[in-house]
Amino acid sequence: MPDAVHEIPANMSLRGMREEMEVILFPIVADLLAASGVHPWSIDAVVSNCSLSSPMPSLSAMLVNRFGLRRDVLSYSLSGMGCSAGLLAVDLVRDLMKVRSEFLALVVSMEAVGPHGYCGKAKSMIVTNCLFRMGGAALLLSNRESSRASSKYVLQHLVRTHLGHDDKAYRSVYQEPDEEGGGVGVSLSRALLHIAGRALSANIASLAPLVLPYSEQARYACFPVPNFRRAFEHLCVHAGGRAVIDGIEERLNLRPEDMEASRMTLYRFGNTSSSSIWYELSYLEAKGRLRRGDRVWQISFGSGFKCNSAMWRCVSDAAAAPSRCNVWHNIIHQFPVAVPEVLDH
Repeated sequence: MPDAVHEIPANMSLRGMREEMEVILFPIVADLLAASGVHPWSIDAVVSNCSLSSPMPSLSAMLVNRFGLRRDVLSYSLSGMGCSAGLLAVDLVRDLMKVRSEFLALVVSMEAVGPHGYCGKAKSMIVTNCLFRMGGAALLLSNRESSRASSKYVLQHLVRTHLGHDDKAYRSVYQEPDEEGGGVGVSLSRALLHIAGRALSANIASLAPLVLPYSEQARYACFPVPNFRRAFEHLCVHAGGRAVIDGIEERLNLRPEDMEASRMTLYRFGNTSSSSIWYELSYLEAKGRLRRGDRVWQISFGSGFKCNSAMWRCVSDAAAAPSRCNVWHNIIHQFPVAVPEVLDH
């Protein structure tokens, strides 16, 4: 653990922020390259995202420097995009692949919490101290023919929804100074769950025609919520908080087992922001539940307010045999666990 995360008083310096980023970024990328057998010079693009921390040089530049990537590598660093930025990075790579063949991209999603802890008394900002945790994930995306045999998943659909035109949605997750002089924090609106539901409904309206069978689309014309279990076998919902997970389960008429990966990720790792959906996918891999042909639906929410969703198809049984760099590798036998609604203390 970097010193900045557990120092008292809190270390919010730029040096502490960089140290925390390096502790997250460098090991996960090194493990990914080692597990996949990819040489750093093979990478054509680096896309990194971290919502609150945006140093100069950027996160992607840190990776280029650390791993000695080519001088013509494309480098992108996304910031301020909230917990949905992981799928935004994937969408950016997808657009790049439309005009570039034989393309390999490294995508890194992370969050650094040390320099952004809130020290005041505003309740809407204190909540983020309880939810967010340090974490990150890295993945390789390729349209190279040579990558087909080693690929685990194929991206089938990615749909983005933005409610930024609505002032309440725009300010539902908002970084600003508090009114009491306690410092800068991220305020979470009381209407956040309602806004997330609206964003999800809009996203579903665009996604449903792409993934649902015709019989279910006809049913969708009469009923407000289609049966999405006919469109996917596994679900990874952003582990934004217990209320978010429970709300989506109720809204989509899902089963508790559909939300298991999200609940266990929140329980074990907290809200790791944009990387949480990859922790959940790793959970499914570690459990050995993924089989060739299975479909995985990822849903992420982010400030702005955004809802993004992606549909992946598993194309390899290797997904059911996770590598040792899977974050759940040594602890998966302990899960799932029963999480009480109320903690006695």
